[in-house]
Amino acid sequence: MAQEMGARLGKRPLLLGKMQAHKVIGALFENLEQSFAVRSLASTEHSPYLDQSKVFNGIHIRENDMTQRIEKHGLQVDKVLVDFIENDALNGIDVSADQFWAGLSDLAHDFGPKNRALLAEREEIQSKIDAWHKTHKAGGDTRDGYFEFLREIGYLLPEGDDFQIETQNVDPEIATVPGPQLVVPVTNARFALNAANARWGSLYDGFYGTDAMGSLPPKGAYDKGRGARVVARARVFLDDIFPVQGTSHADARRYHVQDGALLIDDLPLAQPEKFVGYQGHPKAPDAVILCNNGLHVELVFDRTHVIGSRDQAGLADVVMESALSAIMDCEDSVACVDAEDKVVAYANWLGLMRGDLEETFEKGGTQMTRRLHADRVYTGPDGGEVTLKGRALLWVRNVGHLMTNPAVLDRDGTEIGEGLMDALCTVMLAMHDLKRESGNSVHGSVYVVKPKMHGPAEVTFSDEIFAKVEDILGLPRNTVKIGIMDEERRTSANLKECIRAAKARVAFINTGFLDRTGDEIHTSMEAGPFSRKDFIKRKAWIGAYENLNVDIGLECGLQGKAQIGKGMWAMPDLMAAMLEQKIDHPKSGASCAWVPSPTAATLHAMHYHLVDVLKVQDSIKANGRRANVQTLLEIPLAKYAEWNPEQIQREVENNAQGILGYVVRWIDQGVGCSKVPDINDVGLMEDRATCRISSQALANWLHHDIVSEQQVRAAMEKMAEVVDRQNEGDNLYRKMAPGFDTIAYQAACDLVFKGRAQPSGYTEPVLHARRLELKASVA
Repeated sequence: MAQEMGARLGKRPLLLGKMQAHKVIGALFENLEQSFAVRSLASTEHSPYLDQSKVFNGIHIRENDMTQRIEKHGLQVDKVLVDFIENDALNGIDVSADQFWAGLSDLAHDFGPKNRALLAEREEIQSKIDAWHKTHKAGGDTRDGYFEFLREIGYLLPEGDDFQIETQNVDPEIATVPGPQLVVPVTNARFALNAANARWGSLYDGFYGTDAMGSLPPKGAYDKGRGARVVARARVFLDDIFPVQGTSHADARRYHVQDGALLIDDLPLAQPEKFVGYQGHPKAPDAVILCNNGLHVELVFDRTHVIGSRDQAGLADVVMESALSAIMDCEDSVACVDAEDKVVAYANWLGLMRGDLEETFEKGGTQMTRRLHADRVYTGPDGGEVTLKGRALLWVRNVGHLMTNPAVLDRDGTEIGEGLMDALCTVMLAMHDLKRESGNSVHGSVYVVKPKMHGPAEVTFSDEIFAKVEDILGLPRNTVKIGIMDEERRTSANLKECIRAAKARVAFINTGFLDRTGDEIHTSMEAGPFSRKDFIKRKAWIGAYENLNVDIGLECGLQGKAQIGKGMWAMPDLMAAMLEQKIDHPKSGASCAWVPSPTAATLHAMHYHLVDVLKVQDSIKANGRRANVQTLLEIPLAKYAEWNPEQIQREVENNAQGILGYVVRWIDQGVGCSKVPDINDVGLMEDRATCRISSQALANWLHHDIVSEQQVRAAMEKMAEVVDRQNEGDNLYRKMAPGFDTIAYQAACDLVFKGRAQPSGYTEPVLHARRLELKASVA
């Protein structure tokens, strides 16, 4: 990719492409290579519904009579989904259509009631917590009585004996090699391919095309001075990680292989074992591959290249092994509200699992087709062949236990649990990979992230679901590995028991600060007014949360068997700040951390060369836990709440602007993840988790009379005009002002003014209802 350094690096033009599905759905891409947080065009065709009306979350929706549903073992299934499953998804695997639909029916009927019971338990516990806070407001919430109360109601469970997880057949990208992790909406084929192919990335491009060196590149043609600084900065990295005895990479004129050793100007590496292999002729290799802390770095030599021709050693690029793993997201970063949407997600996941996903698009007036990269092959020091994977190890994130979907209805016309549908469909689709010799998993595993679980009982339920899925599909027990998102307060407080509940499956735990904050506010809504968002991050509970996730994960034996992860860098344009700050994640003992783009993954990979995460983990294990559950459960209330009117107004407007900027694209364009300009026009990566915080924060201040409904409505209208201005260049954008009567605007208001009533403070019920309303309105 280093050739792009010689191209114009100004703002890229908008590119119109197509997403694969049974219906044609347009996609609008802007500045793709720099960030996944880009808007995409929603379907211009309506989704079909039954010829009946229903009320969802208080919103009346007229379903369309054009829907065709087919009866399958007591289920009424949208024909769009039936066609995809029977005519595409099941081709090539040893699962019959009857076997599949009978299995889905069993899941819906056997597990649906327990799913609903667990959701009812959430509400029951929440009502008890609300009542306790109403009674004890004056006394504070860190007293012994609060924790005793949480134990009495089963919110805080006893911690059992020590144990070690039993997960087997885990691929090395997850088990033993720390590195960056991408999360991408699977509904966008181009983004999904970018993420899968982000296993390798150009360090030269990462430095040149971003502010990683302190400034953005100048507009116009390739800047030779900046290019020289890029090369020098990359040489510093090589000297730090792969030092040479007696010289520097900056002074090197020749790299060659002799007697199985890499020589630089006839001098060896200080650690010769870091040389892994080469391509081409040993006396003048085309590429040299090095390894440190399990991560590879490729030196590319080409004296005919625009950069290599000016380099004394002919070094044309430094290519980093970057995104070791990537999560294909069916949850927070997508907007899947019906069968059409789900088939887009499932079809792209199928293409990734078969290895044949491709996307054709136009760039610079030329039509291009993107496909999955092949593996990389080198000659080893002993003359043998060395093969390195060319793609990230892929997880798929299912939805949580809360949502249902009209793609499949039960006998009585109610929607079945979307999480049950995801479990069977995504694992079935992954069976195509299990047949391949060089596919996603070399150990025959399927990796599923399960989000938004509340406590050990819900993790146990997920374990039971995947056991049932394995039985339906004829897979060996524990083929499915699960990732536990530690993003809900009850899971954080009982993390050890949550891990125990899936100890033969768990291959990943990850902090999710955004959802965790949203749940913190909703759970303790009655305790009092919360601090402003920036100040919530400074409270003691967040440090305890982040530390305990690592500490408990290591106690339970995840080192060498599973990932311990950290959350997203949410500012995709601020790479210099990321390089300065995100090194704290590997320093904390986390074996992976989320980044918003392939370029960010390449830059973040440097941190895993600078920090030996496994040694950090050894030190943490030797010294014991760094926090306790009492600190974890401290509520970040504003104890004094002595804000002046300007501070209050700023906070309200900041939250309102973030909600509106995200929701308007979700509802009108079906975009689940966007790079949304904040109130200062700084692009922030937004998904439902960030929206959850903002909506719950405003709901909390409304409830405790910090602000009035009139103030918030005025702020919403003011910020709607700001968001309209920020989207002036989008010809698909539908303005909210001056009428303030669009479905998207009403959805944003629902999230705030109905925020206290939303289950666990989630945004999905409102967003799905309003998106369905919009689709029905254009039918």
